[in-house]
Amino acid sequence: MVDIAHRAAINPASAKDATPALVPLTAIEPGQWRSLAQRAIEPNGYYLPAWELAVSATARGRTGASALSVCGGSSTRLIGLMPAVSLWQAWKIPLPALVSAHPYGTLCSPLIDRDAPVEAASRLLQQARRAGAHALILRDVALDGAAMVSLKEALANDRLKPRVLGSYIRASLDATQDSDRLLHEALGAKKLKELRRQRHRLEEHGAISFDVARKPDEIRPALETFLQLEASGWKGERGTALIQDAGDAAFVRRAVPALAETAQCDIITLRAGTTAVAAGIVLRHQDRAFFFKLGIDERFSKYSPGVQLTLDLTRHLCADPAIASADSTASADHPMINPVWRGRFAIGDVLIPLRRHDPIVELIHAALIARGLARETARRAVHLLRK
Repeated sequence: MVDIAHRAAINPASAKDATPALVPLTAIEPGQWRSLAQRAIEPNGYYLPAWELAVSATARGRTGASALSVCGGSSTRLIGLMPAVSLWQAWKIPLPALVSAHPYGTLCSPLIDRDAPVEAASRLLQQARRAGAHALILRDVALDGAAMVSLKEALANDRLKPRVLGSYIRASLDATQDSDRLLHEALGAKKLKELRRQRHRLEEHGAISFDVARKPDEIRPALETFLQLEASGWKGERGTALIQDAGDAAFVRRAVPALAETAQCDIITLRAGTTAVAAGIVLRHQDRAFFFKLGIDERFSKYSPGVQLTLDLTRHLCADPAIASADSTASADHPMINPVWRGRFAIGDVLIPLRRHDPIVELIHAALIARGLARETARRAVHLLRK
């Protein structure tokens, strides 16, 4: 049963059409992919080819993604792309559905051509049907983002509606504002004074500098500094630092320099003298930045190095005319970023039915609800045990 359902959700071609409905990510022509990314109606740095191909090749638990890809009309121009895995591959649920491939960063909005958004969205849905899927599950999409708006319109044409499985509010930055005014409004005079005091104390260990590595020859050593910092903290203690898994380390060492070739990734580092006390990875796509990860030297934790780095990043992004906004890609109520970046938008998981009045869609929905309840029960049990 499991194998049959798994094959049904990733059927490469229908009996009537030999053209594959799903193709390997590596089969997408890189130039076409990059061109679509430039025209995408909604930026998503985590679905840039250099990033997602590296994730799918080696990253822990995220390998083997395929692609729903569509061209416009009779042309060969790529107008829609959604990296995808089967529901079985994602969550071991033996039902015919496709799930957006998770690109490590918490954003899975598909790439949809802004010049033909509804056509692209409609064709992606058609490709999913041809692949044998009865539903699409989009993980971590901007619920009010332009990609989701296009999908809703395409669904409405088929008299279908998406179903939100769960959502949360995420922090973002309006980088068009004056950074000093923005930080004052977000943190207040008292908190900023305390942070300045901490910065002066940190300066006792050496002159403070904020460095941005962007060129390929600069970014490789900066990445190694970040990896060491991340592994030295609580992520290292939990075994979740990137460098602690060979696949994760290979992915990030491939993706970051590749994005640097097109000026789409920065490594930011805060130093006291020659000592790196905090570092982060920031992706760039169109006019949006994505704050991927942060690592700090815990020996300097009383000086709030992560917050200090974020303040400098805020000033840096607000001063950059190419950047209009930044996505924290952080969890809900994140204790560090939420007080600093006060913009908010809704992120959620969405079930998209592909057929009307389909009992299999109801089974898929029920299975996803049951999975969510089981995870919540397990989370509460772990919390009680820790208490």
